[in-house]
Amino acid sequence: MNTRILIVEDDPALSEMLTYNLGSAGFETTLTADGDEAVAVILDETPDLVILDWMLPNLSGIEICRQIRANADTRRLPIIMLTAKGEDTDRVRGLNTGADDYVVKPYSPNELIARVQALLRRSNPDGLAEVLHFEDIAMDLLEHRVTRDGIAVKLGPTEFRLLKVFLEKPGRVYSREQLLDKVWGRDIYVETRTVDVHIRRLRKALNAGGKSDIIRTVRSAGYSLDSRLDDT
Repeated sequence: MNTRILIVEDDPALSEMLTYNLGSAGFETTLTADGDEAVAVILDETPDLVILDWMLPNLSGIEICRQIRANADTRRLPIIMLTAKGEDTDRVRGLNTGADDYVVKPYSPNELIARVQALLRRSNPDGLAEVLHFEDIAMDLLEHRVTRDGIAVKLGPTEFRLLKVFLEKPGRVYSREQLLDKVWGRDIYVETRTVDVHIRRLRKALNAGGKSDIIRTVRSAGYSLDSRLDDT
């Protein structure tokens, strides 16, 4: 299962940056800009981690944090607080309210991803798969590296996310629409034929050096990661 991260941020530019960078790192993201909606999503879907802006409309990040910690079902949910408030008193207040980590804007996306990975390891050391395997393919999620038969495979961010989806459930057939939702996100409009373009790029990268093709095209259905290459 994908590690699911809820982003609660009302700045569109920051939301887009977070969604892109976390997606490139292999995480599944849900986005909301409203505090009340964030609480509803947390209670209904229970993400694996929340990235929470301090200043939000309707309900502040501090109050959301209080509500999460007060609920028996969510009190252990990992929370990273984002804020422009860099004073020590603000940092202490955020941590005392229940945030597990505190990141001051502006911040490096790479640093934030590292903090996300570290917090997930601390909160659930056995639940975060670090390496995904299928036959001679290995994907290291922490180092963001892919190898085939021990040889490095160079992938773009979209191809990396595509392969991660396939590696999580080898043999499962995904329709183009399902891949669009998982790789690009439900809120972004992309034509279904775009999936075919990136599948071709992924195949080319994985098959370099004369390696066998293990992405199966299933007629009228979609694609799967499978050593059986006969189209059906």
